[in-house]
Amino acid sequence: MSKIRQIEVFYVSIPMPALFYPAWIPGYPQKDSSFAVIRVLTEDGIEGFSTAPVFGKEHKVVTQLIGPSLMGEDATNIPAILQRIREVAYLGFRNYWIEPAFWDIKGKKEGKPLCELLGGRPVKVKLCAQSVDMKNSTERIKELESLYENGFRSVKIKVHHLDEKQDVEQIVGTAKAMQGKMNLHVDANQGWRMDMFSKAPLWDLDRAKRFSDVCANAGLLSLEEPLPMDEYDDLCELTKYSRIPIAGGEMHSSGFPEIKMMIERKCYSVFTPDVITSGGVLQVWKMIELIKKHNLRYSAHSFLNGISFAANLQVIAASGFAETEELAYPFAPPAWTTDVNDRILEEPFNIVNGYVDTPALPGLGIRVNKKVLRKHGTRIGIMNANRRVVFSLQNYGIKSSLIMDKAIKERRESFQ
Repeated sequence: MSKIRQIEVFYVSIPMPALFYPAWIPGYPQKDSSFAVIRVLTEDGIEGFSTAPVFGKEHKVVTQLIGPSLMGEDATNIPAILQRIREVAYLGFRNYWIEPAFWDIKGKKEGKPLCELLGGRPVKVKLCAQSVDMKNSTERIKELESLYENGFRSVKIKVHHLDEKQDVEQIVGTAKAMQGKMNLHVDANQGWRMDMFSKAPLWDLDRAKRFSDVCANAGLLSLEEPLPMDEYDDLCELTKYSRIPIAGGEMHSSGFPEIKMMIERKCYSVFTPDVITSGGVLQVWKMIELIKKHNLRYSAHSFLNGISFAANLQVIAASGFAETEELAYPFAPPAWTTDVNDRILEEPFNIVNGYVDTPALPGLGIRVNKKVLRKHGTRIGIMNANRRVVFSLQNYGIKSSLIMDKAIKERRESFQ
């Protein structure tokens, strides 16, 4: 066992070298890469890390929501950890993003990278470079030519214009210019549409069908998130209709139960769950097993930082899909660079000709740079045994605290 001794949550903000406007949040000027980091420490000196997207410092509540119930638990008992997370999720707080940290600990405890814990081995994985902002065809062609010079042979471009004709113009013009040089995919960002700052298009089934025809005629390889993520009936109809694969699944925070239903209904032909935002490693692994059973495809998603990239890289390496599928990789200079993505790591990923080797170090295969964490991060939450006692006394009183402690001790002893 590796009993949990302490949990810390940090808010981290890495400055970007240039301002950009993310296609998925129209009108929002982004100048930093901001995210949460959780650090879990065990009594035997092992630490595990994971990360999550943020709007601000909302993840400071994690240490109080889940932290008290995790103190003293076996960090390598992933099903038990998931149960604690699930119990809090009943109240609306879905924090499956912390689960990879416990796989990090489990791997370090056993001296194995995550891919080996899942039955695989470290392999070379092909990357699909992801664009981040809106462009016309001339600007997009220039961007793709630069990516080509950097060794990438696959790219996912964004379309998100209010005017449908502008999306068509970009796809047709770009595909014509890059034909034969790169594999082209397109992301419509309709799965989790946001218009809190500026108007954003809201696609319906008819527009999605029309655009899938455009993409098919232009020779694109997939169309991602062309409809809202919970429009299950329309997604099924579109997937049956489309001449190119329809992809999605990166932000289904309900995890396996929802994706299971979508796999069985064939809402997508390519599922792209992210272990950070789609339920954690164990639930995504169950999705992959079901995807294989239904003869569908799994292509890993990652878009946050080096920690999340490492977790998803380990999973696709073990999945059996690495030989035929790709891992999405955020790379869109001058704003989103390798330095921005990997600044949180001691050693950046070495990407050569659009491929990356799965690290063989134990756990997630990476080392978090503590100096960067201190420089660009603020600790916003902490929980340990002493703080748990204070928390319990303040919230429940002495009598109730003693009763709960006794019940927890008996539960743990019953499983030993």
